[in-house]
Amino acid sequence: MAQHTPHLWSRLRYRFDTLMAHGTPVLIGWLTAVCLAIVVPASVVLVGASRDVPTTAAGWGAAVWRSVGQTLRLGGEVGSPVYVMMSVLLALVALLFVSALVSLITTGLHHRLLALRSGRSPVLEERHTVLLGWTDQVFPVITELVAANADRRRAAVAVFADRDKVGMETEITSRVGGTGATRVVCRSGSTTDPTLLSVVSPHTAKAVLVLPPEDPGGDAHVVKTLLALRATGPGTRDCVVVAAVRDARNHPAAALAAGPHGHVLSVDDVVARLLVQTSRQPGLSLVHQELLDFAGDEFYVVPVPALTGRTFGEALGAFATSSVVGLRRDDGGMVLNPPPGTRIGPADRLVVITEDDGTAVLADTPPAVDEDAIVTARPRTPAAERLLLLGWNRRAPLIVEQLASYVPSGSTLDVVTLADAAAVRGARRADRAPGRLDVRLLSGDTTDRGRLAELDVPSYDRVLVIGDQGHAAGPDAEPERAADDRTLVTLLHLRDIEQSAGRELFVITEMTDDRNRLLAPVREGADFIVSDRLVSLLMTQISENPHLAALYDELFAAEGSEVHLKPAVDYVVTDRPVTFATVVESARRRHECAIGYRLHAGAATGPAHGIRINPDKREPVRFGDRDAVIVIAED
Repeated sequence: MAQHTPHLWSRLRYRFDTLMAHGTPVLIGWLTAVCLAIVVPASVVLVGASRDVPTTAAGWGAAVWRSVGQTLRLGGEVGSPVYVMMSVLLALVALLFVSALVSLITTGLHHRLLALRSGRSPVLEERHTVLLGWTDQVFPVITELVAANADRRRAAVAVFADRDKVGMETEITSRVGGTGATRVVCRSGSTTDPTLLSVVSPHTAKAVLVLPPEDPGGDAHVVKTLLALRATGPGTRDCVVVAAVRDARNHPAAALAAGPHGHVLSVDDVVARLLVQTSRQPGLSLVHQELLDFAGDEFYVVPVPALTGRTFGEALGAFATSSVVGLRRDDGGMVLNPPPGTRIGPADRLVVITEDDGTAVLADTPPAVDEDAIVTARPRTPAAERLLLLGWNRRAPLIVEQLASYVPSGSTLDVVTLADAAAVRGARRADRAPGRLDVRLLSGDTTDRGRLAELDVPSYDRVLVIGDQGHAAGPDAEPERAADDRTLVTLLHLRDIEQSAGRELFVITEMTDDRNRLLAPVREGADFIVSDRLVSLLMTQISENPHLAALYDELFAAEGSEVHLKPAVDYVVTDRPVTFATVVESARRRHECAIGYRLHAGAATGPAHGIRINPDKREPVRFGDRDAVIVIAED
């Protein structure tokens, strides 16, 4: 019997499936028969159990009919046969109408909910910011936009990507948290389809940011998205378009697709330049992070008619709570750190570092300068250096090329990687400064503690750690995020070597994911170049202030002016407090713009790591022999 039950159950299920396949009329008939088979006997029992039991057959029939009619919503009216039939007919018509109406309403609501969930409803916003694409860069970009829009009443960010709308909203809420007065709306669709792009109203947006996907074909997707954006209509040409490509070789194509008013960042170039600049000056990555995020002080372009006809050098000391760093000419050209004698024209604007564009106010009385505290810098002759590069990836040739432009003559660079030697030698050669940098390839695994011990790491002046993808470039390259895991292991070994040697190593690290930086086993205030976060900050700054794109191009270029951390003893005396206005004046005499300082005593503690950007020029500060002044100057 136990063996026969599953067979019987299977037959019953088969018969039910066959019945369901006969269509709606048969199903209605069977449903009616089943209902009557249950309702009629139950109604007979119900009438028999009532207090007033009918005494005649007609009474029983009428009572049972009333119970059946009320249960099945047929009215249960009694009377002549015609009356009963008409009442049943009207009840069936009403039942059919109500059922159809409920079905239509339910179906309509279902389709509407599906449409809302699919994220295809148009965004009716103006002067909003549009993010196209979905990567981990979405979260820092939204965070910075929220900070930038803190003082605005109606700010909105529209995210458009080929992902589920609800999933995007959930992830943004969990990663970003509260967005204050800024509303974040998400829509789903392909960013390369001009018809779907119109959903986020790019023609009414103030800025559109195109984020580079992380897959190998991500740059091609960015180019196609830029072309689709231009195809949505002429109105989009009036908004600011900011995009990024990961491979520098794809930058020209993306720049053409973005059009003359678009701004395209090359992730490889920016990261390589900043990594090399930071390798020359400890703490520089922290300074750039302070300048690029919207928390604190950042770059602004402001008109100052009162300084028309005055020199740039005079403008440097004319503000108490803002730091002047350059000029924006009438033709739109940007001049960073011009000569102090440069005259300010009537249509020129000042480039300043300040808390907000409304805080760049001339001081009633220029801050006092202590002439006795200004010193003359001691001449220094740069010595040859030994550099160690651990890892090799797509950006490595650019890093080596940039290093050759910075290091003193006679310097050496040892490269340790598992990459194929031919691939490394076949990469772009660092021969722009012949004879200044001797590059040697030392094969080895950067995660091997024994191999690192053989190198005598403490004997090197600087150590650069980048994601080792195993190959210089190509389809077999290890993903960047997996390379971050290898970097973490390498940093663990370096920390162990540092503790064993009893001396501090100067290590500069490149990573892709900012979350991995929080896991890095390094001391507080160490230099990290996190490519995703760096590019996200740059894109956000340019989207809010597009005229600053030229300024950032110069800051991260090997030529021209850039940010430096220089010994404070080269500017002012260190035996007594001096005002920052005195530091600014000392820097002016060296054709430099002082914008802050770093105190060594606070480098390992506090969120700012001893860095102070745009301090009040009237406040005194006492410098030590290991402190640094932050200036914008030519190398």
